[in-house]
Amino acid sequence: MSKRLTCDVVVVGAGMVGAACALYAARAGFDVIVVDRGPVAGGTTGAGEGNLLVSDKEPGPELELALLSGRLWAELAREVGDAIEYELKGGVVVASTPEGLAALERFATGQRAAGVEAVRVDAGRLRELEPHLASGLAGGVLYPQDAQVMPTLAAAHLVRASGARLFTGATVTEVLRAAGGAVRGVRTDRGEIHAPYVVNAAGTWGGELAALAGVDLPVLPRRGFVLVTEPLPRLVRHKVYAADYVADVASDSAALQTSPVVEGTAAGPVLIGATRERVGFDRSLSLPALRALAAGATRLFPFLERVRAMRTYLGFRPYMPDHLPAIGPDPRVPGLFHACGHEGAGIGLSTGTGQLIAQVLAGHAPELDLARFRPDRFPASGSSSDASSGCEEAS
Repeated sequence: MSKRLTCDVVVVGAGMVGAACALYAARAGFDVIVVDRGPVAGGTTGAGEGNLLVSDKEPGPELELALLSGRLWAELAREVGDAIEYELKGGVVVASTPEGLAALERFATGQRAAGVEAVRVDAGRLRELEPHLASGLAGGVLYPQDAQVMPTLAAAHLVRASGARLFTGATVTEVLRAAGGAVRGVRTDRGEIHAPYVVNAAGTWGGELAALAGVDLPVLPRRGFVLVTEPLPRLVRHKVYAADYVADVASDSAALQTSPVVEGTAAGPVLIGATRERVGFDRSLSLPALRALAAGATRLFPFLERVRAMRTYLGFRPYMPDHLPAIGPDPRVPGLFHACGHEGAGIGLSTGTGQLIAQVLAGHAPELDLARFRPDRFPASGSSSDASSGCEEAS
């Protein structure tokens, strides 16, 4: 990128959310450039499990976005399902006690009213769904709409399918603004890109990009580890997790939290999560976190005690104080759009986010009410001290 470029829309971030924004903006007729300081899916997208979930979301705006995104993922799967390893595997949430099962059923009742398919599973039927589950569980709920993709493949395919020009290895150093304050593009360490619209799809680094435009967006990193086992026959059929996972997702605590989440993959390894902690961008290996993951997984699936963990990886979820992403135009800076802050749900919510951004860019009424996702809904903090410099999508 040795000379000044022009386009209609610059998407900053080449992870899953940025890829979806590029795809749907291009399908709406816009000339799109995607820029990222790293490779495609080089942020948290590449460290994700690829979950497309409705099971962990209570009724409200995030669930509405998840249902919209699920429909869009299903459409993409009909086009290119094998290319992105789309699998409508379903999810099973289990409870260890009768009290936990009653709480889980109350949660599912509200979800059903919002359009989620949730099937109560008594204790005797759990082993029919998952023959290798531990005995003694009280029961659970089956969510047939839960699905999975291979996130790096999916992000790469959506960027390619969009036809957008892609510039990786280019760090955004400034959001260019006209005299009246409106966006007119970005400056990178490889040159300028001029456009009337800039989409902040920088994930965990979304606060840093917002600051370059002169506005505050309170995105913070929430670290999580995943254990990966040796390749196995398909012994875990669904995404299976304990009911307390939902509470961990919704928690505001900065301390380490773990709840067992176990799922098989098309390639054979079993993925084991999930941990959450706010420790900035500390990439140190945490043995307490990994031990907690292993212990929780073996409680759900005792056979895993005999299975080798081959590796572990970590990512930084883009955490927002109210657990809702920032989606839509920023009224403080004309031409600036935000599509970040999805925490651990960015893969699943990416398609709906991209569709909504494209609809507003095109001057159409968005399919969902964006009021709850307004990027200016938080009081200004005056700093982004927990975020690091640079921009790449991380969801």
